[in-house]
Amino acid sequence: MCHARVWIPDADDVWRSAELTKDYKPGDTALYLQLEDGTTFEYKLDPATMNLPHLRNPDILVGENDLTALSYLHEPAVLHNLKVRFIDSKLIYTYCGIVLVAINPYENLPIYGTDIINAYSGQNMGDMDPHIFAVAEEAYKQMARDERNQSIIVSGESGAGKTVSAKYAMRYFATVSGSASEANVEEKVLASNPIVEAIGNAKTTRNDNSSRFGKYIEIGFDKRYRIIGANMRTYLLEKSRVVFQADDERNYHIFYQLCASAHLPEFKALKLGSAGDFYYTSQGRSPVIDGVDDDKEMCTTRNAFTLLGINKSYQMGVFRVLASILHLGNVEVKDHDADSSTILPSNSHLNIFCKLMGVAYQDMSQWLCHRKLKTATETYIKPLSKLQAVNARDALAKHIYAKLFSWIVEHVNQALQSSIKQHSFIGVLDIYGFETFEMNSFEQFCINYANEKLQQQFNMHVFKLEQEEYMKEQIPWTLIDFYDNQPCINLIEAKMGILDLLDEECKMPKGTDDTWAQKLYNTHLKTCPLFEKPRLSNKAFIVQHFADKVEYQCEGFLEKNKDTVNEEQIHVLKGSKFDLLVELFQDEDKATSPSGASSGGRTRLSIRPEHTLRGQANKEHKKTVSLQFRNSLQLLMETLNVTTPHYVRCIKPNDFKFPFTYIFDQLRACGVLETIRISAAGFPSRWTYQEFFSRYRVLMKQKDVLPEKKLTCKNLLEKLVKDEDKYQFGKTKIFFRAGQVAYLEKLRADKLRAACIRIQKTIRCWLARKKYLRMRAAAINIQRHVRGYQARCLANFLRCTRAAIIIQKYQRMFVERRRYKQQQAAALIIQCILRAYMARQHYQGLLREHKAVIIQKFVRGWLVRQWYKCTLAAIVHLQSCVRRMRAKRELKKLKIEARSVEHFKKLNIGMENKIMQLQRKVDEQHKENKAIAERLAGLESSHAAESERLRSEVARLRSVEVEARNNANRIIFLLEELEALRTEKSVMEEWAETYRDEMEQLVAELKDQNILLKSEKDDLNQLIQEQSQQMAEKMQRVLKEETRQLENELNEERSRYQNLLSEHLRLEERYDDLKEQMSLTLNVPKDGHVRTDFARGSNESECAYGSVLAESEEASHGDITKTTLDMSVVFNLQKKVAELEHEKQLLEDDLECREEQFQRARARDEEEHSKTRGAELEYESLKRQDLESENKRLKHELNQMRQLLMEDTTTVAMGTAMPGGPAYKLLLDQLNLANEELEVRKEEVLILRSQLVSQKEAMQHKVAQALLYTEGTQKTKDAGDMTQAYMGLKESNRYQAVGSLPQEAEVPYHFSNTFLLWIPAHLFHPPPRLLEAQMQAQKRNHENEIEVLHGELQSLKEENNRQQQLLAQNLQLPPEARIEASLQHEITRLTHENLEMHTDYPGGYPKYRLLVLQRVVDLMEQVEQQDKAVRKLRKQLKVFAKKFCLGGSQAESISPGQQAEEAIQPVNIPRKEKDFQGMLEYKKEDEQKLVKYLILELKPRGVAVNVIPGLPAYILFMCLRYADYTNNDQKVRILLTSIINSIKKILKKGGDDFETVSFWLSNTCRFLHCLKQYSGEESFMKHNTPKQNEHCLSNFDLTEYRQVLSDLAIQIYQQLIRCMENILQPMIVSGMLEHETIQGMSGVKPTGLRKRTSSIAEEGTYTLDLILRQLTAFHSTMCQHGTDPELIKQVVKQQFYVIGAVTLNNLLLRKDMCSWSKGMQIRYNVSQLEEWLRDKNLMTCGAKETLEPLIQAAQLLQVKKKTDEDAEAICSMCHALSTAQIVKVLNLYTPMNEFEERVSIAFIRTIQARLRDRKESLQLLMDTKMIFPVTFPFNPSSLSLDTIQIPSSLNLGFLIPV
Repeated sequence: MCHARVWIPDADDVWRSAELTKDYKPGDTALYLQLEDGTTFEYKLDPATMNLPHLRNPDILVGENDLTALSYLHEPAVLHNLKVRFIDSKLIYTYCGIVLVAINPYENLPIYGTDIINAYSGQNMGDMDPHIFAVAEEAYKQMARDERNQSIIVSGESGAGKTVSAKYAMRYFATVSGSASEANVEEKVLASNPIVEAIGNAKTTRNDNSSRFGKYIEIGFDKRYRIIGANMRTYLLEKSRVVFQADDERNYHIFYQLCASAHLPEFKALKLGSAGDFYYTSQGRSPVIDGVDDDKEMCTTRNAFTLLGINKSYQMGVFRVLASILHLGNVEVKDHDADSSTILPSNSHLNIFCKLMGVAYQDMSQWLCHRKLKTATETYIKPLSKLQAVNARDALAKHIYAKLFSWIVEHVNQALQSSIKQHSFIGVLDIYGFETFEMNSFEQFCINYANEKLQQQFNMHVFKLEQEEYMKEQIPWTLIDFYDNQPCINLIEAKMGILDLLDEECKMPKGTDDTWAQKLYNTHLKTCPLFEKPRLSNKAFIVQHFADKVEYQCEGFLEKNKDTVNEEQIHVLKGSKFDLLVELFQDEDKATSPSGASSGGRTRLSIRPEHTLRGQANKEHKKTVSLQFRNSLQLLMETLNVTTPHYVRCIKPNDFKFPFTYIFDQLRACGVLETIRISAAGFPSRWTYQEFFSRYRVLMKQKDVLPEKKLTCKNLLEKLVKDEDKYQFGKTKIFFRAGQVAYLEKLRADKLRAACIRIQKTIRCWLARKKYLRMRAAAINIQRHVRGYQARCLANFLRCTRAAIIIQKYQRMFVERRRYKQQQAAALIIQCILRAYMARQHYQGLLREHKAVIIQKFVRGWLVRQWYKCTLAAIVHLQSCVRRMRAKRELKKLKIEARSVEHFKKLNIGMENKIMQLQRKVDEQHKENKAIAERLAGLESSHAAESERLRSEVARLRSVEVEARNNANRIIFLLEELEALRTEKSVMEEWAETYRDEMEQLVAELKDQNILLKSEKDDLNQLIQEQSQQMAEKMQRVLKEETRQLENELNEERSRYQNLLSEHLRLEERYDDLKEQMSLTLNVPKDGHVRTDFARGSNESECAYGSVLAESEEASHGDITKTTLDMSVVFNLQKKVAELEHEKQLLEDDLECREEQFQRARARDEEEHSKTRGAELEYESLKRQDLESENKRLKHELNQMRQLLMEDTTTVAMGTAMPGGPAYKLLLDQLNLANEELEVRKEEVLILRSQLVSQKEAMQHKVAQALLYTEGTQKTKDAGDMTQAYMGLKESNRYQAVGSLPQEAEVPYHFSNTFLLWIPAHLFHPPPRLLEAQMQAQKRNHENEIEVLHGELQSLKEENNRQQQLLAQNLQLPPEARIEASLQHEITRLTHENLEMHTDYPGGYPKYRLLVLQRVVDLMEQVEQQDKAVRKLRKQLKVFAKKFCLGGSQAESISPGQQAEEAIQPVNIPRKEKDFQGMLEYKKEDEQKLVKYLILELKPRGVAVNVIPGLPAYILFMCLRYADYTNNDQKVRILLTSIINSIKKILKKGGDDFETVSFWLSNTCRFLHCLKQYSGEESFMKHNTPKQNEHCLSNFDLTEYRQVLSDLAIQIYQQLIRCMENILQPMIVSGMLEHETIQGMSGVKPTGLRKRTSSIAEEGTYTLDLILRQLTAFHSTMCQHGTDPELIKQVVKQQFYVIGAVTLNNLLLRKDMCSWSKGMQIRYNVSQLEEWLRDKNLMTCGAKETLEPLIQAAQLLQVKKKTDEDAEAICSMCHALSTAQIVKVLNLYTPMNEFEERVSIAFIRTIQARLRDRKESLQLLMDTKMIFPVTFPFNPSSLSLDTIQIPSSLNLGFLIPV
């Protein structure tokens, strides 16, 4: 058929695709083909067979998960499908029937994490994409379902990834199943891998971590299918690698790890160095592996040893043996002569070897170069040549390593053993695949022999499955002829086979490889077609294996099969002082184990001559390596035959370890093609009737569709496929021969293509007609508009012409008239200016003459005055000079006289008397002179007056004369000045003209500059506004970012704390379960398949506080019998619990710090307000001290009263005062009277308090304004005033006298002194008089202040006395009257002081009002505290009175004298009827009934329907209120502990019931809210009514219990989420992905042998409507239970997150779901979920945002994926998806029809390049186990406790309302 595509062989690419260009006709000898690159050529057919080339599958079938789903099953189709998946889609796993094909990517892929394990756990094998976890899950599921052991057979060539696949399979079992004890068996199983890899893996040219041995690990499970232990069997260790490595290879990893850790102190004694220093580790010249740190790997190995229980001493022993092997390899053997050799005595490496091994140097050096030969009669020693000695040394090293390997494997098995009985196991076989090299020896022969056995078992299993499938569907079974490799196996293992002849030749004394080869030729060359002889060799043979022909070299077969070691060397080692070495060789004389790894050679020589022992030893130790391997292989096959096998075939894509490079050309060796061939021989394609109908419905007509789909499909197939042999109808499926699905797909594509052509034709016709009509209408419209436009243009032209003429007329008239008016105005202006100029000139002349006269007058007068002043000054100066001269002469004369008198006194000392006489005469003379002088003074005064009169007259005359002269001079001066002014005026006028012109120009320039500046200013203002706006926006963004970051950190801390809490509770639950298990003596009955969730474990238990109390309670009741515990387990659990508690405390502290930071960030705006509250805080502290002292006083009085009552009790006991006696009656009367008075006074106090509160609110605004405008010092002063006022009131209340002055009185003085000291010294130097004046003023002020203070002190003393008198009067009153009197007096005093301050000090009135307000607040709080104290004392008195009554009644019953006095009865105190106080009284013995009826036996459904929501929480809180009211701490503690433990118990019992968990979550939160609402804390009492405030707890602070209840609520919330997930989990994938909500949008593609869930809605499948109904049920249940709305939002958000995460994870792991139509289905389903949110008013809960990744993934499936613009759109659209998720969806995108296109690799690389800078997690799947941190916002109840009624249906009649 023309255009058919075929595969043709190619030398380079193995197979190439081509297309027929010409139809083929029978008999043609050639095909005309065209390759994909466009070249054409002629393909010749084989004339002998005339076989046509293989047909190519349709593109829609390429890339399938299962190779058996292909229509054409052959080698090129399989290779192409694997290539497309591996290269294009980056998928390394593919199913091939029952085989999982795994291609080594040589790259670490993020597909093995815990999230992937969780995604595959519990899923059907065909529902998810191929994966090693899917195979492991299938094995685990079949083990639990079929009660049959399982095996996973992992095979492949070296470097294909067998070890990694086996490791991941074991990791899956360890993670999913968990362990049955606290011994962490699953961790030990995983820890065995590093050890085994270190001692058994090595680097080869094909693989950096190649397993050089085979192993079969049996993982044991108990009846609950949890891991209890494991056992490992090893096969054929490659011992030759210890002594030899080829180029670019390494020895075993452990040697290089040991050398890399040689620097550690504990390894110094081993004398190690680098790996290049030792011969055994340097032969390959490649000591380092890229990307591997041997030092770190050594740490991992040592940790694994420790985890498996191998202690430090044994570890160091192992390392000693390994180091000894390295040193042994460096022992140098020298030639002694031609036939002998020797070792130098001073060989350092041998010396180290002997010291480490604890053997004698001389013995070891001797037996390394000699051997002992034994004949029938004698024994002698034979020297060895150098080559023989080196071989003996290497043989010893190999033997020691093999022994050490066996010892380590044995101890690993011992560590993995369990005391629990094994119920079943899953075996993981990691064995070498088929190998063929250029040089193949004994190891390759054994490996290929094992693969032959495994291939035979595989063929039989595949054949059996095919037969079972056909018989199940009742299809006629025809025997399929498949390749049977039994002849090849017979050739190898049968009698006289290759191995049998090899063992026989080993027994011959002179047997050689050549003789053995000749025996093979003679025996099999002519009899067996599978055995061949090479043409050019007589030392090799060829075996035709199932995979290929392999040529084996006979050289070394016998030596390797014998595995000979010098027995004397073994004896030397057995005599070692090294205990571990002796332990390694202690089983040397015993039979070897069947493991090839533990084979120890054939050194069986014995010095002892006993024939019996020697014969027995030889008989036991004659087993060769091949015999041991054959036995162990037979045991393995028996094990596999009794298990259900699962096959994993690992493929090596290239020999260069290039990542994702595909160049392999054959699959024969891995058994894939055999599966394909067996499937292709029958009916490989299989469809269910529903799938076939859904896919090929388009090929039917409407009349062909019948109600029964099976009959419809039969009719269609009979019509389309004429050959009935091409298909068969089974019970549930249709079976097709190879190629039929491709034929049906072609018919379907042709039908769709024809339909598309018809649709395109119709649409194109419609589009063309629509375009024509649109163009015709547009043309008509354009014509109409153009013609109208032309008419309008003509009319407009005519109007413009007429208008222009009119405009010209009026314009010319206007110009002429304006010119005439300008000329007339100019003439008038010129005349006016000229006349004005002439008048001004005349006026200026007259004015100048007048001013000149005035100037002359003033100038002349000024000149005369100047002359007079000069003359007068000269006369005065002359007089002063004359008088000065006379005075000097007189002074000189007086000085001379003074000196002479003194001299005379010195000379005439004796003449004093005479002098005295003379002195008296002189005095008398002076008196006379004085009288004369007085008379002379009178005459002089009269003369002076006369002279002054005359002098004044002369002066007047002179002044007149001078004035006349001055006036004359002034006139002259003024005339000159006038002339000068005239000249100056003309100059100024000229300058003014110039200046005016300049100024006008400057003003114009300034105006221009001003305009520019204004524009610049506007621009700058606008820029500043923009910048300020940008800065504000930036700050807002930064603030929002910081807030968001803080919120995220807070949520992270909450999540970490809640996860830690759940882990802590899980460990406690585990601990309790272990206690219960150990206490039980009966066997646990057999359970079904229980899967342990690795991420969650068992249900969380109670918290530490509650559990300890519960344990103590249980211990006190003695309900549970205790047995002896496993102390190690208990200690481990206690240690874990302590660590978790410590970490929990750290997280709580961190959480508190985070919350404090968040609160500080939100309280930045209130920071200023908080600074002003210092005074208030001080005031609060003083108030607290006062209240404490008052409390102490009240307690003291209470103690006194108790003491009195005790005395009364003793008197009652003595019979002096009975109940009803005087003292008792007096006490009860006083109590009753006090209660009544207290009720009356309480109402009065409440009225007074309301008045004070209203006054406080009225003053609050003014006080706030006053506080805003006060300065810092004023604030301090006000604070001091408030403190002083309160202290004064406090002292007066305590009857203390004021003995010192107030501190505030000294403030002004200190303030002034401080101010003076603050002034600089150099600025303050007043004169002494000023200082003195200031000091006097300050002294007066100080005295005045002292007087004022004395007056205030006197007034305070009087006030104190008055207060004491009032208090003395009040003490005689009752307590309530005392409070009222003190309040009235205080209000009167404050009012009086207020009026005085207002009248005397108007300026200080606001401050005083602030002080008054503070005192009022103080009084209010004091009243409140006293009220509380009175209530508390009253409660205590009631309790004590009850005790007193009880004691009295007991005394009455005991007293013998009282029996006769029947008339005296206990007095019944009358009590006033009071309202219900919201408390429920219960007795201690009723506590168990309360818990039983209200918690344990309560049915949530009946309670939720019939009573108010949260009723159990209200009832429990009212009982708690009663316990608090009675001040019984033990009762409170027991009640709370019982509540918490009972809730945990009921949740543990019914934890899977959503209704129960939701009910108790609601009630726990309500109980927690009640504890907060009625705690008495102001922050929780804001929304309370006055009645609710009366119901607050008064005696106990239950803050710690609130934390315990909060932790319990978190536990219940997490249990609710898990319960919800368990219900939703089975619905999500089916409802969101598989179910077709929009019918006909998607079709089903062909499936392979791996069955998958059908995406067609069938009966019993989940749909989206079921999910929505389930969500509605959840929501209505929570609303019915009264769950907080905020908590409901958090639950809904978690529900939608689970739906989105599970759906997206399955989408990422299912290639069949990644299509355009499926994206449409997902978007429609998401829209339905959003509609549900709108209906429930939950759009703001954040649930929609959790679906954003799923929405974007659905959009990604539907958008275009071709151009760079599409890539940019995808990158901007998919911001909620990670890069790995985007690339994964693009790789998985699968066209459902031929019209869709695949995503190209170039486009995917473009996406990766654009998203390279994203910083995100590399995790592929979303964490479905993540639970958002839950918060419980405070939600107070408006329901008052006294209004709650208890239904009788609750059986709580023993509760008494109080």
